[in-house]
Amino acid sequence: MSQLVTTTQLRVVALGLRRQQVMDVIRGATFIGALLLAWISLRPFVDLGNQQLKDTTTGNETMTYLVFGGLAVLTLALAMRDNLPGLATLLTPAYLLFGGWIAATVVLSVDPATSIKRFALTACVMAVTATLMLLAKSQHELMRWFSIAALALLAVCYLGIMLAPHLSVHLATDIQEPQLAGNWRGAFGHKNVAASVMAMLVFLGIYIVRSGALLSGGTVIGLASLFLFYSAGKSSLALTFVVLALTSLTGVVRAFWLRALMLLSPLVLLVLLSIGTVMSDGLAEIAKMLPLDSSFTGRTEIWTFALQSLQLRLPTGYGFEAFWGTDAIRNVPEGMEWAEYASHSHNGYLDTALSMGLPGLALLIVVLIIVPLRNFQAADRGGNNGPLTMALLRIWLFGLYLSSLESFFLDRADPTWFTFLLAVFGLHYLARFRVQE
Repeated sequence: MSQLVTTTQLRVVALGLRRQQVMDVIRGATFIGALLLAWISLRPFVDLGNQQLKDTTTGNETMTYLVFGGLAVLTLALAMRDNLPGLATLLTPAYLLFGGWIAATVVLSVDPATSIKRFALTACVMAVTATLMLLAKSQHELMRWFSIAALALLAVCYLGIMLAPHLSVHLATDIQEPQLAGNWRGAFGHKNVAASVMAMLVFLGIYIVRSGALLSGGTVIGLASLFLFYSAGKSSLALTFVVLALTSLTGVVRAFWLRALMLLSPLVLLVLLSIGTVMSDGLAEIAKMLPLDSSFTGRTEIWTFALQSLQLRLPTGYGFEAFWGTDAIRNVPEGMEWAEYASHSHNGYLDTALSMGLPGLALLIVVLIIVPLRNFQAADRGGNNGPLTMALLRIWLFGLYLSSLESFFLDRADPTWFTFLLAVFGLHYLARFRVQE
């Protein structure tokens, strides 16, 4: 009888181990798969010379919605299974108010059908990113998953450059922006998106190296840096050095308000010297004296039109993602017909105001700027001040700076937005829980 009990117990233990191994594989595959889906998309290597191409983000919309919807359900189920207390911490006043205002702008939209459609995918992406960082059970496991995903993305992009350069490099035959010929874009639809993701991979590579995986981390840093250089993403390249320099000083500057001043002052300057130049002649004159293109590669004309349009609907905006590419801009002033074909204003803060009005912009500043910075401070003081926290801080700060020249906030499954959100939610959890080694 004793032998029978022992054998039964061993079988139960073995079955439990097999189940745990299966769950470990599911967790890892879900994390890596979600990252690669966001980075590579279901429509990589778009032919920009296609005469019928209007927007590189369109195509396979139904499948994209279904896959992200399924991922949202899967990641939520996995997170609830092991980390329900972590999910509960997301019910903060700031998050709830922001989510409530987004819902209100969907209802008040000038184009409700478009807002509902775009909000559905954005909500799924936010659900995935909010739960994804809860799947790993240890820092080593998380580092390994990030390594695999980053190396897989780099392999896809470099294979594209070698085997299908006409689909991986901007060409003079591109329908839009033929002047970008020669710039690498890899699996992405534009070199600016490629550059921003590669910059974020550099930060992840540094984290991987500092976590002890010198070979894989060094490979990520080297390959991502080379791709960033050949993408000719000047803004992303410059901001990478700025972010690395400023975040390295957080070990010396410990007070919250001094850190806020140090990290957010460049953001204020970027906003003033970008969209501020079309609002103030004095700022425009200052920008002209600086060694940079005072038109910001033609962005000033877009900002002027966007600001003029915003003044008509300051309280609520035009509705969630319901300005660019909708009927809201069909009757444009003479000489600005190009606006009908623009996909964004090249400024995340301005596009947020266009979508959700000034209240929406104020809530976004609270949720995506103030709260993550406070979370970093809490994580640092609570002992979570290791390589992971620093990597998430760098990705978050880089995204804030870049949004003064590009627009990806709340942009559905945009790869930069997806990675930025991972950093925001990651800092949220690190401020509240100790990470298992």
